[in-house]
Amino acid sequence: MANKDQNVVNNAADDKMTEPLLRGEQNLADENGGSGKKTGSKDSLYMVYLSTLVAVSGSYSFGTGVGYSSPTQNAIREDLSLSLAEYSVFGSILTFGAMIGAITSGPIADFIGRKGAMRVSSFVCIAGWLAIYFSEGALSLDLGRLATGYGMGIFSYVVPVFTAEIAPKELRGALTSANQLLIVIGASTFFIIGTVATWRTLALVGVIPCAVLLLGLFLIPESPRWLAKIGKHEEFEAALQKLRGKDADISQEATEIQEYIETLERLPKARLLDLFQKRYLHSVTIGVGLMVIQQFGGINAIAFYAANIFQTAGLSPSTGTISYALLQVVVTFFNIIMIDRAGRKPLLLFAATGLLLGCLLLAAAFFLKTYGLALESVPALTLAGVLVIHINSS
Repeated sequence: MANKDQNVVNNAADDKMTEPLLRGEQNLADENGGSGKKTGSKDSLYMVYLSTLVAVSGSYSFGTGVGYSSPTQNAIREDLSLSLAEYSVFGSILTFGAMIGAITSGPIADFIGRKGAMRVSSFVCIAGWLAIYFSEGALSLDLGRLATGYGMGIFSYVVPVFTAEIAPKELRGALTSANQLLIVIGASTFFIIGTVATWRTLALVGVIPCAVLLLGLFLIPESPRWLAKIGKHEEFEAALQKLRGKDADISQEATEIQEYIETLERLPKARLLDLFQKRYLHSVTIGVGLMVIQQFGGINAIAFYAANIFQTAGLSPSTGTISYALLQVVVTFFNIIMIDRAGRKPLLLFAATGLLLGCLLLAAAFFLKTYGLALESVPALTLAGVLVIHINSS
């Protein structure tokens, strides 16, 4: 579930035209650094921080959806008399909704704007949480879960794109990383609250970040880059000025954005089939392969059913879930700090090794339990395996 401006990536197909674009942006960046002029002081960037805080409420909502099914499994099955298969559908249907939401998120965000897409996602998520809250059977439960998944899929695209588009260059990396951090915090919060709250109460709590986002959208401007892209030049300059501060000189940044968008418009439109061209095949194989390997490592299955995994292994579900919740926040924060310092490839190699070790530990735990061997070590091996898998999947 992940963070890049897909319009830029998809349109940059012609190497000869992207070279001058990159050189132009680099020259402008050098001029900014050399002239000593700033697009806004720290004091004047409060609107950027506020806008980011509002937007990542969507990321937090994403996390709450991921963290909902684990602590509520036993209670929902008992109250609604669901079989294990029926609850498994409820847990996993979230990913189908997210897949559909991710596919449609780009066109929605381009058509009605970044704020509009976040509004749509919030309303869909609220409808989904309310459907879960009022559920008396499997059908309404599944429809509610599907709806929250769809909203999550939209959030997964539009939040990082909006954050990247409003942030100054020097803050872009830090602010966009808040997306992943808030997803993890949202999931961890639900893991912990779910140990004491009923499943219906937890569904109502899921409405809160969506409501915060809907209200917050009235206080922040639209993405200047989207406004420039659709030709609303006055609104574009007003939004950029609001983000950079009323006394900031935005002329150079505004010119840069306009030139960048004009260059993108001149690039040939990319198609999905272009990814299978020979010159892209190596990069596509690596990129898609890494995502597939991450998902087949089993992190989503563990996140959706963590409490039941711990309980089956003979460990207290509350103890295991809270440990898992707290660790994933710490690990995600650590990864954000380390990714630019250690480099991508060393971290990937380390993570792949750790993922293999975690899966072996978890497999060994349930092998021992199945055959009645060293049963006293099963809880510790299970907890260690789950935590190691999570650490290296983040």
